[in-house]
Amino acid sequence: MYKALFKPLTLGQIELQNRIVMAPMTRNRARPDGVPAAISSKYYALRASAGMIITEAVQISEQGKGYARTPGIHSSTQVAAWEQLVQTVRSNGGTLVMQLFHCGRISSHHNKAPGVDTVAPSAIRAQGQIYSDGAGMVAFDSPRALRTDEVPTVIEEYRQATENALAVGCAGVELHATSGYLPAQFLSTGTNRRNDRYGGSVRNRIRFVVETLEAMASVSGADRVGIRICPGNPFNDLTDEDPGSTFAQLLQAIDPMGLAYLHVIRLASGPLDNLALVHRHFSGPIIYNDGYGAAEANEVVRSGRAVAVSFARHFIANPNLVSKIRSGEVLAGFNRKTLYTPGPRGYTDYQ
Repeated sequence: MYKALFKPLTLGQIELQNRIVMAPMTRNRARPDGVPAAISSKYYALRASAGMIITEAVQISEQGKGYARTPGIHSSTQVAAWEQLVQTVRSNGGTLVMQLFHCGRISSHHNKAPGVDTVAPSAIRAQGQIYSDGAGMVAFDSPRALRTDEVPTVIEEYRQATENALAVGCAGVELHATSGYLPAQFLSTGTNRRNDRYGGSVRNRIRFVVETLEAMASVSGADRVGIRICPGNPFNDLTDEDPGSTFAQLLQAIDPMGLAYLHVIRLASGPLDNLALVHRHFSGPIIYNDGYGAAEANEVVRSGRAVAVSFARHFIANPNLVSKIRSGEVLAGFNRKTLYTPGPRGYTDYQ
């Protein structure tokens, strides 16, 4: 059953035993200092049969932290914990790719170390709230606009995070460039009002993402680097006057790089057909995401529209999702109340 999903796949330097990818999912189980919890090794190892596991989003710096109890890859203790985790997953036959992110303005000082700024392309506060362990739901911080001379420093943090991730044994890295975080903030007219080389024209607004990918690729090749996008996604108060044009030019700019893959989240509704947009402007391997069942996933892979499909929710309550899809077994549902709570309940106790 679903034969297309079980064919091996090579994405650049990344080898996949099947085309069932575990999508990145924030689960908020890390320690307050950004060190992955010990139970996270078990969480990922239980899902090692996935063709590729893309980790939860991992912050590249303390400044890039947005949410409570999310892991980083910028301190020596964080790196050491990730090394142990990756070794455990690999010993169980798994392939890990680390997703890297910087939250930019989607943050609160309640979740950061004392004295660490919240920064963004422009000093525009996001509408909405974010959870903090100490103060509950709080408004997003009013960000400070990054100076032009600071932007290369952030890009270097992505490069260093890539080096750290590959050094601990990850097969690759993925740039998180959607969901209203820093790369998406640079891309979008509603969050980028700069008048330097990183703002204004589309060519300037895509520059941060292009330069970040180049920096990440400089570590061990572009074919160990992926990028996740969702053109037209309004999540986290993100707006753009013409996302079709913005992403068309971005995709045209990154297409010649030879990236390992493009990971695209489809939009269930809206004026933009982002899957069609991606296929018009990107010729490399494409992974689809969002709401796919096994039959639909198999069909898009069989037809060649995507090389693989990533699953999020199904992997939460079905750590053995791959074997369940193979046998046609009914999938278990998950408990929404324990998605982001500390500890093993709703995290490592699913069978």
